[in-house]
Amino acid sequence: MSPRLAGLAAALCAFAVDQGNKFWMIDVFDIENRQPIHVLPVLDIVMAWNPGVSYGLLRADAPLGRWLLLGFTLLVTAFFAYWLRSAKTRAAAVGLGLIIGAALANAFDRLVHGAVADFYHFHTPFSLGPLSNYVFNLADAAIVAGVGLLLYDSFYAKAAGAPDPED
Repeated sequence: MSPRLAGLAAALCAFAVDQGNKFWMIDVFDIENRQPIHVLPVLDIVMAWNPGVSYGLLRADAPLGRWLLLGFTLLVTAFFAYWLRSAKTRAAAVGLGLIIGAALANAFDRLVHGAVADFYHFHTPFSLGPLSNYVFNLADAAIVAGVGLLLYDSFYAKAAGAPDPED
């Protein structure tokens, strides 16, 4: 499988898994009426609508703000898609694909619901600043995994000085 095809497959999977999870949590499981669900001492399942970006920054409660965030997301996604076209390794391509699919999944939420649905609430008994109340979704996790793969690829490629051994 070519790196580009692997990246496209990762994008489709990230989008489908995130949207499937959101559909199940909101429409089937009805998390809004069952929350909070305590899974671990540091993890709850809740329903949180985020009208902004990470940690609720750049809140976009008005329609113009939502459209600007949506446009910015699509612009950044187009940049990553362009980068994917030239990816040389599967690790980089899959990382880019995860970011693209996840960004599109969150953009879809913003378009349909006006905000992004988040469910997984990590917290600690003591304050760690914004991390003590982080609520995220599977798309957010895919973005983190994608960035991790890009970092891995950049260090691996420099250390090895060779193309991906799976190519």
